[in-house]
Amino acid sequence: MVFIHELSDVQTKNIGDGTRIWQFSVVLPNAKIGINCNICAHTFIENEVLIGDNVTIKSGVYIWDGIEVQDNVFIGPNVTFTNDKLPRSQNYLDFYPKTIIKKGASLGANSTILPGICIGERAMVGAGAVVTYNVPSDAVVVGNPAKIIRFLNEGNK
Repeated sequence: MVFIHELSDVQTKNIGDGTRIWQFSVVLPNAKIGINCNICAHTFIENEVLIGDNVTIKSGVYIWDGIEVQDNVFIGPNVTFTNDKLPRSQNYLDFYPKTIIKKGASLGANSTILPGICIGERAMVGAGAVVTYNVPSDAVVVGNPAKIIRFLNEGNK
């Protein structure tokens, strides 16, 4: 059972059971979304996007071509993804850099993820951080540019 709000525009058929997509969301035809996801209102998911299982995408998030979100990821409100390092109006790439958000990572509200970045497993990106480089697993990053402030350990994952 998939819930798609009547005020959303969901064009893909690749949606796992238990997923909920709320109003004013747009999902393009080639996007793939796993099971038990929650896609909140006012979101956009482009074609060449893979979203794993148990992912939460809060309001105001746009996920562009070339982005992979693995299982159990939390994407906070208004997180900004980019997929072009040298954007120009009406200049479209044949290939977009691959951005991967690995299993269990959390992206804080209003953080910005530059293209071609890998956020490691269970990593945490602080609210408003601007991520310009790969983030290792279990790292906590904050600031602009984002810097590692500590690593999570077994006691506080």
